[in-house]
Amino acid sequence: MPGLRRYKLDLQLFGGDKTEKATPKKRQDARKKGQIAKSPEVSGAVVLLAAILSLTIFGGFMKEQVLTLFMDVFQNRMQMDVTAENVSLMFNEYGLQILILLAPLFGITFVLALIVNYAQVGFMATGEGITPKFSKINPIKGFKNIFSMRSFVEFLKSIFKLVIIAYLVYSTLWGEKESFASLSRIDAEGTFNFAAKLTMNLGIKIGSALFIMAAFDYMYQKFEHEKSLRMSKQEIKDEYKNQEGDPLIKGKIKAAQRKMAMQRMMQEVPNADVIITNPTHFAVALKYDGSKMEAPEIIAKGQDYVALRMRELAKEHGVMTIENKPLARALFQRAEIGDVVPQDLFQAVAEVLAYVYKLKGKRR
Repeated sequence: MPGLRRYKLDLQLFGGDKTEKATPKKRQDARKKGQIAKSPEVSGAVVLLAAILSLTIFGGFMKEQVLTLFMDVFQNRMQMDVTAENVSLMFNEYGLQILILLAPLFGITFVLALIVNYAQVGFMATGEGITPKFSKINPIKGFKNIFSMRSFVEFLKSIFKLVIIAYLVYSTLWGEKESFASLSRIDAEGTFNFAAKLTMNLGIKIGSALFIMAAFDYMYQKFEHEKSLRMSKQEIKDEYKNQEGDPLIKGKIKAAQRKMAMQRMMQEVPNADVIITNPTHFAVALKYDGSKMEAPEIIAKGQDYVALRMRELAKEHGVMTIENKPLARALFQRAEIGDVVPQDLFQAVAEVLAYVYKLKGKRR
């Protein structure tokens, strides 16, 4: 149609899509609820690599400890009197030896697991995630979660992980097929060394592959987390209102505060010694009590309508009004209510007060 105009309309003004980055408050609230970007794959891969690392470093020590335990059984325990006390003592000694044997493995693994967990989420202590919620056992919601896109992605990840591990195991074992054929010609210690070497080789390959996949999984989890935290423009506005207060309400509160302050100021006008005016634009009320004040004090001031109202109150209560344009403007611009007169204006104010006291017949 001729003359037809088209205007772009932002649907976010009506609540629309969530395309805005999350505010700091939204992130903080999500963190308190345990909603963070974390990949359990990273922890699993690091734990596996830590175990392989500890076995590589302390393998010799652990081997010696195991041999010592077996030697003790055959050398010292075969003719032992089987009594409750002896058996208890033996298990205590063996338990301590086993703890010493496993200490390097568990220590390194535990420390690295803590480090990688802290690197992902930092320090966080919240009970929100373990608090039971009946909404989580909703069968309809559970059915939707099973067939959601996130569940499908997790399924694909599991399949891909199994394929990679199967390939690494197959390729490693196939590469050692000649060594397997020669195992019948070597002694038990050689067989043990071969199995240990093969296991370590497989562990390093699988751990490295899992760590690489875990790094990609962490990036994916972070992307999904950021996506879940996105907000619409309306949500950002609502959050700002909740934090700062509704602008309309805040405006009304400020207006009421200004009105109350104006009323208190006007109540002080009848107590003034003099009102200095511009004569129509400015009015400044001064009060001086030599026994309490070091200098005259400004107890009220106003402009235009307020100045007019001050003059009317001064006339009603018999407060003298003096016209002095430069002095009224200077006092209005340079001092606030409750301040004393600026020092360089002492002389001019003193002359005005002296004139007022003289007309009233006062002696101060």
